[in-house]
Amino acid sequence: MAFAIRLLMALVGGVVFYEVGIRYLPAAGLGAVGYGLLVAACVVAGVAVGAVIGHLLGKAVAKLGRALDRAGSTVTASGLIFTSIGLFVGLAIAALGSLSVKNLPVVGLYLLPLLFAVSGYLFAYLGFKRHTDLARVLGFKGLLQQPGAKQFIKPKLLDTSAIIDGRVAAAATKGFIEGDLVVPAFVLEELQSIADSGEPGKRARGRRGLDTIRSLQEDGGRLTIIERDFPNLGEVDAKLIKLAKEMKACILTTDYNLDKVSQIQGVEVLNINDLANSLKASVLPGETLRVRVLREGKEAAQGVAYLDDGTMVVIEGGRSRVGDEVDVEVTSVLQNPSGKMVFTRLVS
Repeated sequence: MAFAIRLLMALVGGVVFYEVGIRYLPAAGLGAVGYGLLVAACVVAGVAVGAVIGHLLGKAVAKLGRALDRAGSTVTASGLIFTSIGLFVGLAIAALGSLSVKNLPVVGLYLLPLLFAVSGYLFAYLGFKRHTDLARVLGFKGLLQQPGAKQFIKPKLLDTSAIIDGRVAAAATKGFIEGDLVVPAFVLEELQSIADSGEPGKRARGRRGLDTIRSLQEDGGRLTIIERDFPNLGEVDAKLIKLAKEMKACILTTDYNLDKVSQIQGVEVLNINDLANSLKASVLPGETLRVRVLREGKEAAQGVAYLDDGTMVVIEGGRSRVGDEVDVEVTSVLQNPSGKMVFTRLVS
């Protein structure tokens, strides 16, 4: 944009100085060649002057553009209203001034666009900078609120582990996950490569992930697939973190390592395992449970069972009762990022 403005003003300057040169420079005694060189010098001077003006104007426009971009996501109603009023006032003043400027010989018509641009910019900028004071003076304090900032919901970037896990589809369908769900193309490619694997278990997980994608697409069109990639980054996790920073999004995952690395780099993470663990029914020491011993434990005399929500139950003295339903008493509960374990003993 700045280069285009500089180029335009350089052309305008060249044309203006050319018109001045052929109208007011004396041709007598110079000869055709001398007169042509003199006019050419005027054109060069005009281009230089126009380029300088264009450079300054381009910087001003770029500065305004950056300011509007920064304010775009949190702009208040007063900022929008008074910036528009300032622009309107600036253009109105420029229209009044144009009545005199257009009558200037030679340069009048060329100065009109510059007059409108500068006047509109200055008054719009003043309206934007002073909108808070103007709203307070005029008694429009309600316009200073920023409802848009409060209602902003971060989009959710899904990684491969969350898609394969499948629980995200149920959570999204039931309304437990707000905002847009986004799957980058590079995650979809990784999922496709897993689905095409020669290993049966891996292939089954990949196909389950593709089924999850289809399910989310059918859920009111909340899922978006974006064609954004970072060729200079090799790992999918690094690309995902980079994209989350660009989009101001959070990452939805079940990957413990990605969770920790993302948090270190300042990216918000929603770990589905954390959600699942927080929703599991609480058990307290001294509580009695009835479970079926499914297999032997790692330690001597231990048996292993599972609650309905998948929580592992370690039973002291339960090795000899594999296959039986037994009553156990909770002795302690171990909670860690990977899940919950309940330690029990047989009720005599």
